[in-house]
Amino acid sequence: MKNLYLFLLLTLSTGIYAQKPQQFVIGPPEKVGMSSERLSRIESLINRKISEKRIPGAVVFVARHGQIVLNRAYGMNDAEAGKSLKNDDIFRIMSMSKALTTTAVMMLYEEGKFNLDDPISKYIPEFKNPQILDTVNPADSTFTAHPAKKEITIRHLLSHTAGIPYESALYAKAKIPTYYSMKPEKISETIPKLAALPKIHEPGEKFTYGLNTDVLGYFIEVISGMPFDQFLKKRVFEPLEMNDTGFSVDDSKKSRLVKVYEEIGKEPGITPKPSSMWTEYPVSGPKTYFSGGAGLTSTATDYAKFCQMMLNGGSFNNKKLLSRKTIELMTMNQIGDLEVWDRKNKFGLGFEIYTEAGHAKLPSSVGAFEWGGMYYTHYTIDPKEDLILVVFFQVWPTKGWGIEKQVQQLIYQSIID
Repeated sequence: MKNLYLFLLLTLSTGIYAQKPQQFVIGPPEKVGMSSERLSRIESLINRKISEKRIPGAVVFVARHGQIVLNRAYGMNDAEAGKSLKNDDIFRIMSMSKALTTTAVMMLYEEGKFNLDDPISKYIPEFKNPQILDTVNPADSTFTAHPAKKEITIRHLLSHTAGIPYESALYAKAKIPTYYSMKPEKISETIPKLAALPKIHEPGEKFTYGLNTDVLGYFIEVISGMPFDQFLKKRVFEPLEMNDTGFSVDDSKKSRLVKVYEEIGKEPGITPKPSSMWTEYPVSGPKTYFSGGAGLTSTATDYAKFCQMMLNGGSFNNKKLLSRKTIELMTMNQIGDLEVWDRKNKFGLGFEIYTEAGHAKLPSSVGAFEWGGMYYTHYTIDPKEDLILVVFFQVWPTKGWGIEKQVQQLIYQSIID
């Protein structure tokens, strides 16, 4: 009887782990409880937005229970050149870089390299004895500040509660890059300068979205002893076979980089964004500045592999990156009574998390987690529905967000089980 019990227990355990798909499969949406007819509404939506000149094109990737139900490109990569968009084209993912950097941080956490409530000054000494900003002189960016009541921790950085913004006259004066740099500089040079400047509030007091994840990229270099880009490549991208993800785009792949559009005129409608550092950073310059918060490029399929790894409890492609318990920690509320802007949601370690109040505003699930990028990219990971959504556009600036949420709405209305 004892042997039978052990056999049944082993069989059950094996079955549980076997349910976690290590590769995507393709099949009819109905097989995983989704409607082909209802999914076709996404094409109508995207084509309407293209005809309204809100976007040039889009790539949408949806998988449920590890089965791809939609992986399609719509519209144009380069409308002026008549170049159609393909589902393996490469996008600037901007703040979707943050989830990948956070994962790298937590992999080192699992190795016992640090504690989440360690002061960051233990590893980057310039953060020691932080100051809180009082006033700034607009004429010359001189400032007054007072000592903070406590040190900034790694948990504060992961949850965007460290008091580190994006836009700052002090950062501009110190020549700290906002997102990336085409100058021959490195994060090991700029992050210590940022660390020495005052923060805009006490650690843990507010949710302030900013350069926190760029700090963590440098933190990874300090802890691992590896250049940040190499750490991501070796420890995250190669195991997951994210072969088109990185801080720069090789010449052999340059033709797949999607053209950037902008919506800046008096009337609605996009136009090509003029060539500048905002469009050329993945293919031009010294390619030495590795922004953990905004510097990566990727494809929808590559990023979907990362999303499925998170949904699987830390594994994909038969590679284990994180523990299921670590992902639980990353996707639980880490900001207490604070909220993510006006969305009624919470923030964990690297992710926005749907609450009851947030779920009431849009089809989703309590506990689903997500984020997006400034150049108009977005992902959602929903453990309850065992579903991932990745939707990529390439427009910045835009007069109005929301198409990605309309796509999300149409994904959820396609669930029929």
